[in-house]
Amino acid sequence: MAESKKKLRTIDAPFVALGPSGVAIRTSLKHLTDADDKVLRQVGAHLGSLASKDLKRRCADSLEHSTDTWAERKRTLTEESSSRWAGSITRASHDQWALSRRAQLAHIQTLETGVKTIAHRLSLPVGEKGTKRAPGGYRTRQEWFAKTRRLHLLEDRLDAERADREAGVVHVVRGGRKLARNRHNLHAAQLTEAQWRQRWEAERWFLAADGESGKRWGNETIRVTTDGEVSIKLPAPLAHLANARHGRYVLAAKVNFRHRGDEWADRVSANRAVAYRIHQDVQRDRWYLTASWTIQPVRTVPLAQARAGGLIGVDTNADHLAAWRLDRHGNPCGEPRRFSYELDGPAGYRDAQVRHALTRLLHWAHRRGLSIAIEDLDFTTEKTREKHGRRKRFRKLISGMPVARLRARLVSMAAELGITIVAVDPAYTSMWGAEHWQKPLTSKNRKTTRHDAASVAIGRRALGHPIRRRTAPPHDDQSDRRGHRTAQAGPGARGREGTRPRIPGPRTRSVQPDAERKREPSASTTVRDAPDVQVWV
Repeated sequence: MAESKKKLRTIDAPFVALGPSGVAIRTSLKHLTDADDKVLRQVGAHLGSLASKDLKRRCADSLEHSTDTWAERKRTLTEESSSRWAGSITRASHDQWALSRRAQLAHIQTLETGVKTIAHRLSLPVGEKGTKRAPGGYRTRQEWFAKTRRLHLLEDRLDAERADREAGVVHVVRGGRKLARNRHNLHAAQLTEAQWRQRWEAERWFLAADGESGKRWGNETIRVTTDGEVSIKLPAPLAHLANARHGRYVLAAKVNFRHRGDEWADRVSANRAVAYRIHQDVQRDRWYLTASWTIQPVRTVPLAQARAGGLIGVDTNADHLAAWRLDRHGNPCGEPRRFSYELDGPAGYRDAQVRHALTRLLHWAHRRGLSIAIEDLDFTTEKTREKHGRRKRFRKLISGMPVARLRARLVSMAAELGITIVAVDPAYTSMWGAEHWQKPLTSKNRKTTRHDAASVAIGRRALGHPIRRRTAPPHDDQSDRRGHRTAQAGPGARGREGTRPRIPGPRTRSVQPDAERKREPSASTTVRDAPDVQVWV
């Protein structure tokens, strides 16, 4: 019996992505004296120990946390620091606990997916082939036996994670779990014990203060003036280290924010809230100051306005962005563009590659005055080893795609240039694009790739058009036999897949039009200002 046709999933409607809600800028603290370095280390270590104790109490409260317990924790910390330092520490502890809860839920969902996949494959005979909808059985008896053991292991982990979530238990490591594990394998991490200890202590320091609107320079704890002077309110046990009035320590370094410096200066001059964080890069042996504040979300334009002049469809890949410009009717214009990047190397290099590719894409869209359509990708459920089995290269491919980072950077960078980002459902864009657009767009002088065709499919979906292209026009002598081409209609138009309605009267040019056609002339077949009706090109 032939296999039934695969049922397509529901495709979500395209939407305009929201802009960023905050800004963060960073600069280095240069020309620090030995006394400044010593004070920063002592303050960071003291507040870091308080933050560790407070995080332990927050995790112990688990789901029984309330405003009363929060206030009690803050009162305890105020005695050893100050009320503002205590507020920053308690807020950071609560945010870290909440982040761990979200990560715990994601881990449970990953384990559930793995258990479900293994159980399904174990239920099938060994060697049975899979389908497009579900994987088949395991290849050998040895692999089948190994997966039975792994199934028991995943089930035990899943039961433990579910029990922890019901009890409100989370596991948090201040300083990072990865760095903590490196302590037990220093050779593989290429670190000595002294180097590891230095990094571990620097990561566990706490030198962050929330801003306060209405206070002088927008922050009473870490204060930065428009002249670049940086001063810190010392905790009570370290007040004897102050070199200024009111228990403050003024650093010898002068800071200058090169990026968004005017915007930052306007905020601090008006005493608006600005949060600061001081941290040390151990590898470079440098101190940095990060300023951040919230902004009003960028007002998004209506979807119809974003589609008005056409847009640029972008297909995200592991090593490049494939883009193609489309007019408002969904027709590809000009030549496809490719913006390449490399993701091999350290994190800073990879991030710079992504930013460089996005910069070129955005400058092209800005010159054309067009919006950008991109897929709303999420590979969270696709990265498990049980999802694709032996396909290690494919798992490595999708794991290496910077989907979340690229999406966040694209939205924030586009907001600065006033470019609208339209997010579309990624379902079937690559498959249908290659089926309907790759061959027609290929010529002797241009070789259209599958990714270029996918960018056309993405752009058409963002414009509200079906991905399937129109059929070729019939020959003049075969119009009666082959039928007529279909019309370009909106996705909600009824009968859009049907043939063009017949106009009354004879079709040959030798016979004069009948009287009915003279009395009721047909409407123009070219519509330019009504996107909701049929469009004939």
